[in-house]
Amino acid sequence: MTGSLRRIDRTGRPGRAERIYPAGKSIEPMREDELATAAVEHFEAAFEGPEIGLEEPYDHYGNRGSVDLYVRTKPPERIEYLVELKADPAVRMAGGANEILRQYRRMERYFYEDDAHDLRKRLGRDGPAVYLLLLFAPTARCVEHVHEHRRLYGSIDADVSIDGVPATRKVAFLTNLGDAAAGGLGFLSVNGGVEIGSAAFEDAVPDGSRLADALREAGVE
Repeated sequence: MTGSLRRIDRTGRPGRAERIYPAGKSIEPMREDELATAAVEHFEAAFEGPEIGLEEPYDHYGNRGSVDLYVRTKPPERIEYLVELKADPAVRMAGGANEILRQYRRMERYFYEDDAHDLRKRLGRDGPAVYLLLLFAPTARCVEHVHEHRRLYGSIDADVSIDGVPATRKVAFLTNLGDAAAGGLGFLSVNGGVEIGSAAFEDAVPDGSRLADALREAGVE
């Protein structure tokens, strides 16, 4: 549900807040490989024997790219997750939100045009079969970036269909990094009606979490 802390697993139960640094301490930068490690640990714990690919490539008539993390769960409730991870280095090097969103949209547009990735055999299930996730690290730099471009990120529609298969888009901050190995990684969305800095967003941020400290350090409260 947009604007609330959710586990990325089969249950959809709310995640649990974590504290990485004591209150008042500066939030250290993070790298994409740290986020990828946490995400892999989460999916391995949350699902039985998922297929996981790091830097999963796609190529549709020269429209090439790679997805940071590609996860496919086992039948009968087969769900696919395409995950783009953004931490401090990517945000620092990006020309702005448009550059990051172009990469995200490119993934959505071409990943399943590649013959190696086919969705048709999973038609007919209830609810989204694909999650298109753009996940930011809970750091002050990422908070500043998302807040500066909050109109663009907030304008991303959550509901989408890919070749007739229901899918959902989430632009969000990662939370509960300390619980990843137990399958408790979560995210807090900033699109689909709940904008960063809004009262609804603030109410959903867990007290004492790394994200709460990053928001405070960035002056977004």
